[in-house]
Amino acid sequence: MEFLTWGAGPKTLLFIQGGPGSALPTGLSARVSQRWFDPFLDAGYAVWIVTRRRNMPPGHTVADMAGDYAGMISEEFGGHVDLLVGESFGGMVAQHLAGRTGVTFGHVALVASAAGVSAWGKTVDSRLAAAIARGDRVGTGMAFTEYVLPGERSRWLRRLVGGWMGRSLLSGKSYPASDLLVETEAEMSFDARPVLPLIAAPVLVVCGDRDRFFLPDVVDGTVSTIPDCTLDRYEGKGHVAVASSRRVPRDVLAFVSRM
Repeated sequence: MEFLTWGAGPKTLLFIQGGPGSALPTGLSARVSQRWFDPFLDAGYAVWIVTRRRNMPPGHTVADMAGDYAGMISEEFGGHVDLLVGESFGGMVAQHLAGRTGVTFGHVALVASAAGVSAWGKTVDSRLAAAIARGDRVGTGMAFTEYVLPGERSRWLRRLVGGWMGRSLLSGKSYPASDLLVETEAEMSFDARPVLPLIAAPVLVVCGDRDRFFLPDVVDGTVSTIPDCTLDRYEGKGHVAVASSRRVPRDVLAFVSRM
């Protein structure tokens, strides 16, 4: 697992990023990411961005990934983190991490994430997994960009950028291509509903009402099953728009201050 830290405040924030695939931001991406975290830094948090484990074995589940993070939290933070923020795939890991691993959290924020992936999302995942397995760069890139550019009308654009995107994803520079396949397959089998009642920390779920991965009824079920949970629904927003919104840090901090 690789990590990047910003700030030296007395409170700890662990950020688990989306996926499939997890890489530390660098260059311009790092500067943009740090600006997103500036409100947390100003509020006295030391921010830790930690990737998933490298070279995960086939069949490594989302619950197994949560176990990887739990071990890191026990070693680095003495088993407790003040604020856990999980975004998209990272929010899937965060649900298991907060529910079953024995580590504790002051607060949890699930951003553009819920207890189950939609049928559409799993269909895209299936195409992505098949393309990765056969080493198809164009197919991999087209499936991956469908997360951001869904629909038949965007197919030409997905094909246009597919080769470049697939070459980058399968290059192994940021993470092993095999890890991309493991995470994609883990997403297809993900179901956090059994662990939600076990989450003891106060939880904020931030989702858009146009999110095609985590549909409104699944979000509502997630919120109603977690014992202490608040929903902040962004009207008119889809998956990527919520995950990248500068509004999220302010809303998470407001939630923490209320609880």
